[in-house]
Amino acid sequence: MREHSDIVIAGGGPVGTTLALLLADSDCSIQLLEARADLARPAHRRTLALSYGSRLILERLGVWSGIGEVTPITTIHISQRGGLGMAWLRATEEKLPALGYVVDYAELDAALHARLRDSAVAVVSGARVDEVRVASGYAMLKASRAGVVTPVTARLAVVADGGAATTQRVSRDYDQHALIASVTTELPHNGCAHERFTPDGPAALLPQGAGFALVWTAGPARVQALLALPDAEFLRALQQHFGDRVGRFLSVAQRASFPLGLRYAAQVTRPHTVLIGNAAQMLHPVAGQGFNLGLRDAWELAARIRTSTREALGGAAMLAAYTSARRLDTRGGIFFTDLLVRLFSNDNALLHHGRSVGLAALQALPPVKRFVARRMIFGARG
Repeated sequence: MREHSDIVIAGGGPVGTTLALLLADSDCSIQLLEARADLARPAHRRTLALSYGSRLILERLGVWSGIGEVTPITTIHISQRGGLGMAWLRATEEKLPALGYVVDYAELDAALHARLRDSAVAVVSGARVDEVRVASGYAMLKASRAGVVTPVTARLAVVADGGAATTQRVSRDYDQHALIASVTTELPHNGCAHERFTPDGPAALLPQGAGFALVWTAGPARVQALLALPDAEFLRALQQHFGDRVGRFLSVAQRASFPLGLRYAAQVTRPHTVLIGNAAQMLHPVAGQGFNLGLRDAWELAARIRTSTREALGGAAMLAAYTSARRLDTRGGIFFTDLLVRLFSNDNALLHHGRSVGLAALQALPPVKRFVARRMIFGARG
């Protein structure tokens, strides 16, 4: 572990690793500290929905072709249970090959780290960052490895791991859990993802391989009850909840759950320190915006670093420029996902009617639909 680098990135997940790769050929000395002891071991497997804009970032890094199974999302069907309004978003309407892609987190992580091993970035595994503070014009990180605590300084500390963030956070508990699973269905998905809003919360089916990745949102007690059901009973409950748009549900595997909430940093920058990805914001999975927002954080920060002198790294002007560039996209993503959850996760009769009208209007007004689609794909600058 080096005692000083121009840039130290705390967190070697996909967002932190993406930033490291974006800066690998710069003039800055870069050190990435990752808590996992063995980066060759597969990371936890879970489903990620990447936007087409995120694919462009990964292609530029030479990472996209190294990801194993990738399932394109060419269509998104949005509906409300018990409501007539619905909308379709199609890649052909945006003149794109896909709106997004479904990949496995572990495969993306492995592809990024394989690329990182061929770069000049210094990677230290088994190093946990416990504290980040400002000291004499630098960021001071307290990193522990194998029981030994080492102070590390940097002109700019980038915190990409939520566990290393030590700043005031705004939080909201949705009182919902997400049940995730892999399911197969009677009808092929043909690249179509489904987002279905119900009073309990949204239920999403994302095309993955020959089947779907399921994200079923409900209250904690309901989710625990669903997890305990035998497969056949679970499939019957899912059929009743989701309907028959994809035919019969045939099988389910790999059921798990996690709590849902909204958490974001009140300030994403401090002197010589910036938060990105999960350290900056963690969103509800509705509309699949959180991870893509983090990749755009990395892209924009890399651009600001490349146009900064070494002496100006982490300075007030550079951090203000980054904050200004990210403000609209970040605030828009937080507002959009939070609004969807609060508007659609209830059984209010007036809101139910309004939601049906809103979905019908979205389908009937191509400029509005294009506006929504472009921002889901590319962020605020779409």
